[in-house]
Amino acid sequence: MFRLVAADLRRNALGALAIVLIVAFAAALGVAVTLQERALRLGSARAAAAFPVVVGAAGSETQLMLSAVFLQPAPLGLVPGKVLSSLAADPRVAWAAPVGFGDFVEDYPIVGTTQALIDGLGGLRGGQGFTRLDQAVVGAAVQLRTGDRFHPLHGQASSGGHMHGETTYEVVGRLAPTGTPWDRAVLVPIEAVWRTHGMEAHAGEEHAGEEHADDPHAGDAHVEETHTEAAVAGAGPAADPHAGVDAARVTAAGAPGVPAIVVKPRSIADAYKLRQEWRTDTTLALFPAEVLTRLYATLGDARRVLSAVAMGAQALVAAAILLVILLHVGQRRRQIGALRAFGAPRLAVFAVVWMEGFALLGLGLLAGVGLGYGAALAIAARLQAQSGVALPVLFTADDLTPLLLLAGATAVLATIPALLAYRQSPAAALRG
Repeated sequence: MFRLVAADLRRNALGALAIVLIVAFAAALGVAVTLQERALRLGSARAAAAFPVVVGAAGSETQLMLSAVFLQPAPLGLVPGKVLSSLAADPRVAWAAPVGFGDFVEDYPIVGTTQALIDGLGGLRGGQGFTRLDQAVVGAAVQLRTGDRFHPLHGQASSGGHMHGETTYEVVGRLAPTGTPWDRAVLVPIEAVWRTHGMEAHAGEEHAGEEHADDPHAGDAHVEETHTEAAVAGAGPAADPHAGVDAARVTAAGAPGVPAIVVKPRSIADAYKLRQEWRTDTTLALFPAEVLTRLYATLGDARRVLSAVAMGAQALVAAAILLVILLHVGQRRRQIGALRAFGAPRLAVFAVVWMEGFALLGLGLLAGVGLGYGAALAIAARLQAQSGVALPVLFTADDLTPLLLLAGATAVLATIPALLAYRQSPAAALRG
């Protein structure tokens, strides 16, 4: 029987290959949707793990999370310096680090922060942390080397950004890989960002707390910009590009505002207390993982829609393939009749036809799993190159059930033409 099946498949190799490919593409769509949705959930969850609590100005939780964790520029208000000062002095806080960004070098975002966040992201793989205002630490995926110098660009070049020619940074260290968008970030002292944009290091609290949502450039820089010599000179000691980093100056109550503050609580209970305490009329505190959960629900809805589309496509393909196999069985009436006339039992004819149909559909299913996995890997690699988020594409035990159901459906479909061949009379077949 196996030799008969193999000989028939060889004789109709092109047709058999076409059936296998059609089934494979239909199955690959469902596999790719499932794997990619899971990769997005796992990758984003891992990216948010280094950011237990984020504090920002009152507004959209989703936008604050996307800006602080995934480095997506947007028009956010500034949190007054007194908020960072209070968090830094809070005994429930292990560390609090400001985040200010909007400038770029090539396509890499420049983020103003402190050593605390560098340590929180996993520390350095090489070099040293920044100790002066003109030094920078680059992410693991940034194509800059230690000793390289660069000027920051306000905004992205594609959106009409302009260069801060008066500011020069030197790369002195590299972050350990994190699998997050911060692998594509360039970290500099927050004081250097203030100096570059003319923000006074000891500005009043009202000035530091101004919101800039109406300024089209505020969402890029997240800092106030004046571009005047007097403003830069007015920044006091921080105006010297070779000045040392001063943690006390960053956490002073009158320091300039920042768009976000990353907070590491000392315990889970402290995290909930801090979130409750800083959810006020002017400030917003959130758990990035909690915000992502709501986004996962949206992704889940989208996945269900795409899965339904994939199942519909698979059903149409199954019907078309079944029709092709039935026509093929009809064309083989004389061959089947000859087998029966030479003494082949009905069950043998049934087995030959069933094995041939199941082999075609089964090979298409297996090829579809491979194609879907490959497509998910390709999509994940492209998204990772663009966003910096590591997207793990993997199968789980939950994937076994739908695959077994598909295999069972394949076996049932192959039974239909086999039953027709089983019931066929040898005499009628030979007469036809």
